Amino acid sequence: MFEHHPQVVPLYLSLIAMEWGLFVWVWRGGLRETGTTVSELMGGRWASVKDVSVDCGLALGLWAVWSLIERTWDRWLGPGRAASIQNFLPQRGLEIALWIGVSVSAGFCEELVFRGYFQKQFEVFTHSRWIALFLQAVLFGVSHGYQGIEAGVKIACYGALFGLLAVWRGSLRPGMIAHASSDIVSGIFRI
Repeated sequence: MFEHHPQVVPLYLSLIAMEWGLFVWVWRGGLRETGTTVSELMGGRWASVKDVSVDCGLALGLWAVWSLIERTWDRWLGPGRAASIQNFLPQRGLEIALWIGVSVSAGFCEELVFRGYFQKQFEVFTHSRWIALFLQAVLFGVSHGYQGIEAGVKIACYGALFGLLAVWRGSLRPGMIAHASSDIVSGIFRI
């Protein structure tokens, strides 16, 4: 498929470690200090099968909205694939399994850190939910700057949309599900 395919297993393992390092940093550095639990930051626990279904439905809707935005973006500005990461996408069985691990880790950890922790911290500092939403989205885009400016802007928009859902739903779970699913599918099927 690609002329040169680098060894991605060590990269994927380091990405998983980094994602969980972010989680530990927030858990130990911010949440424990304030007495906030991970469950509280996420928006509580599921109370019923209906809650699970609603969050899965919202995740699917969020994924559909994001896909529409991305297609529109590509139509107006041309396809802007992050060329810097194309060679690092999985091709073999072990790589695919680890990619799923990276994607699930990113979905959980990044949503918790950016849409949970940072968004709440920025709201405390600015006294504005909307400025906080904007700031976490910008920080999220900048944290993906290695993919290029266009991808960083697109990812900031992604962060804003996911932050908006977190505010509206009062839960990070739909965003976590959509984020992980989107990363899994885009990495394996390259869509």
